Amino acid sequence: MKRIILSAVVIAAVFTSCNSDKKETNSFSELTSAYFDEKNFLNPIEATFNGQEKYNDLLQLDMTDGFRAKQLDFYNKYEQAILKIDTTNLDTEEKISYEIIQWEVSVGKQLLSQPANLLPLQQFSGTHLAMAQLAGATSSQPFKTEKDYNNFLKRMETYGVWLDSAVVYMRKGISQNVVLPKALTEKMIPQFDEMVTQNVEDNIFYSAIKVIPSDFSDSAKKGYASKYKKVIEEQLVPRFKNMSAFLKNEYLPASKSTSGIGALPFGNQLYTAYARQWTTTEMTPDEIHNLGLKEVARITKEMEIVKAQVGFKGTIAEFFNHVRDKKELKPFTKPEEVIANFEAIHNKIKPNVDKLFSLTPKTPFEVRRTEAFREKTASAEYVPGAADGSRPGIFYVPIPDITNYTMYADEDLFLHEAIPGHHYQVSLQQENDKLPDFRKFNWFGAYGEGWALYTESLGKELGLYQDPYQYFGMLSSEMHRAIRLVVDTGMHSKGWTREQAITYSLENEAEPEASIIAEIERYMAIPGQALSYKIGQLKIMDLRQRAETQLGKKFDIKKFHAIVLESGNMPLALLEKKVNKWIASVK
Repeated sequence: MKRIILSAVVIAAVFTSCNSDKKETNSFSELTSAYFDEKNFLNPIEATFNGQEKYNDLLQLDMTDGFRAKQLDFYNKYEQAILKIDTTNLDTEEKISYEIIQWEVSVGKQLLSQPANLLPLQQFSGTHLAMAQLAGATSSQPFKTEKDYNNFLKRMETYGVWLDSAVVYMRKGISQNVVLPKALTEKMIPQFDEMVTQNVEDNIFYSAIKVIPSDFSDSAKKGYASKYKKVIEEQLVPRFKNMSAFLKNEYLPASKSTSGIGALPFGNQLYTAYARQWTTTEMTPDEIHNLGLKEVARITKEMEIVKAQVGFKGTIAEFFNHVRDKKELKPFTKPEEVIANFEAIHNKIKPNVDKLFSLTPKTPFEVRRTEAFREKTASAEYVPGAADGSRPGIFYVPIPDITNYTMYADEDLFLHEAIPGHHYQVSLQQENDKLPDFRKFNWFGAYGEGWALYTESLGKELGLYQDPYQYFGMLSSEMHRAIRLVVDTGMHSKGWTREQAITYSLENEAEPEASIIAEIERYMAIPGQALSYKIGQLKIMDLRQRAETQLGKKFDIKKFHAIVLESGNMPLALLEKKVNKWIASVK
């Protein structure tokens, strides 16, 4: 398929065939459509998760120099294209779209200026985990028609090449001293070992054959079983074995003992770019670090109040251990009980949601346990549903050890990952027909995670946090995000070790040690992502306080939430401009 060429033709048409009787907004609409098409072509896995099914057979070799050249061409093309648009003729949403494209192009080019492609794998997220998740036949890759089965077959064949390419670029990384920390490499080895099975029928990439539609002919069923088996046995399993051996014998010995990307030859420049990408601000790592320290101090004072409320006489650090070990906060004996508890929380808030929100999504919603193959290294997460309602939004909960599952923050976690957090924000954005497609499926961490963290503060208004331990859970979750500002910048900008970051977290929050270790290693794997939550939350809370102060009795919480949500994900500066305009209109 030549979608990238098609996009180029569309772009050319926009600027060579415009005439006086064709409105500028039509040209801009065509530009955003072409932008979305080409963006999906370059990011087909993300497109699949967003329900854009015409890319379901594609997999880009995203670490290669050739692919990065395509990315740069893409950014340069749209950098020039939007300059030819007369913004005076654009409506409000179109102007936001214009500025979003400007911002994405700028950050994309900044990220491409450093060779981060020499690090194509890490233990927390990425192609190898996404492919396994799609292969499980319960995620975003559809397996309903013969075309669906052919699509994933082609994607699996390309995946074998992707794995070979990853080894090539990781070897280049070794030669240039651009490698992962040892702790992360050690976590990846079992991920690939678990993809190797004695029986092909037990392999996760064979899952689709087990759910093959009954209306397929017998010959089609046998044909796909044979084709999938051949690719798994001859192309994938040998590559999984090869990757595991490479990681053990070559990459692990070369992996670095330092923890942050600041130790890489280009690390400081790359981390500055990541901080800009994830916060959508121009804040420096030092400014972010200092803000984190202030937030940790503020939230600690709030925690002291709860500690006194429950009658605990020891220090705050001792109270953390009390919460970690309290048997009453570990009541579950079966994973199903954890899922049932989240469903009970959902039922509890339902009567109050309409008091705070005038916009509610149509997309269905489910709570599921995280798949076994990635549960050990996963955090709780939300995976968006399909915009047409054919696939629900899913709140995934990892439960690797039910005996140590602590539920003191479950109410808070549900608000963040599910309702009214990610499920509301993502679903309303996808369902909004007034937005161009590229914005329906767009994501900025500071807005998306900032909104989800902001919604945690709505718990009492929604009927939750009646138990002081659950309220402490909310404070702990907010503390967790404040700590992220400190440890992420600490490791990647100030030379902190993994152990320093773990110790700092243990001293300032009540999360179990195993969970904290997994989190710190997550920050090591995706530098800057952890900064987005608190930066975004503080901005949204500041905007709400500004609106309440300036509008007084005219302030309407439903309308404020609608203003924040209605236009979907955007950089924080654009959100602030939008809210300020609303405040002025009401005044």
